[in-house]
Amino acid sequence: MLAALAATVVLAGCTSTAEAPVDEPAPASPEPTPTTTTPLPDPGPTPALGECHALTFRQALVVVGRTAPVPCRKQHTAQTYFVGTLDLTTDAGFTRRVDSQAAQRQMRTACTRRLPRHLGRTPRELRLTMVRAVWFSPSPARAEAGADWFRCDVVAVASPRELLRLPRRTKGWGAPAMCATAAPGTRGFDRVACSRRHSWRAVATVDIPGARLPAAAAIAGRMDPVCRDVAAGSADDPLDFTWSQESPTREQWEAGQRYGICWVPA
Repeated sequence: MLAALAATVVLAGCTSTAEAPVDEPAPASPEPTPTTTTPLPDPGPTPALGECHALTFRQALVVVGRTAPVPCRKQHTAQTYFVGTLDLTTDAGFTRRVDSQAAQRQMRTACTRRLPRHLGRTPRELRLTMVRAVWFSPSPARAEAGADWFRCDVVAVASPRELLRLPRRTKGWGAPAMCATAAPGTRGFDRVACSRRHSWRAVATVDIPGARLPAAAAIAGRMDPVCRDVAAGSADDPLDFTWSQESPTREQWEAGQRYGICWVPA
């Protein structure tokens, strides 16, 4: 418009007849750009108490993620006995990741504490079984979308890398006892359910105090009297018996196992 207006003024000075300025049409308004909204991520469904899952041994070790439930009347290897809510907010007001150590610690504590109550057994009794608590949380993407649940499942180990088939209802279930294929510390030693072929069975546990894993000699000195007495009491001849002890490895100790296990031949 400024250029057109300047041209009109110049032309008026060079001619004897002034021409009325001609109005230019106003520029057309641009078409409105359609706005698009990004759909919110799907937080997914929340697990239900009592649902069953057909987990493989490997799937039972995966903490983050959710497997689809199966009808409990069908074959399954895990059952949900508790569903909780994650606390992902720090004291400073920040949000923790769902796979953070703090979130994992919260799930581990809640699930391990509630398993004895679900099965109607004491924590010490469960030490001598093949039953374990496993836990799961939403994926990071679904946690960002608002999912804040965690799920506690009960599983039973049949043998290395294999889970037992569970009954339709696990509340108050008699958990399978712990046995082994060989003496602890020897070649061929594997923990198995006592329903499988075995040659040794676990008969007692011994608490090991301390914040750090003690030396092997200190653990043996604490466990020997207990294991010897238990073995003598379960033997046909109290003067002729065999026993073995298994102290926790460093990995087991750091995972929370603060006890050793006494074994006798089956």
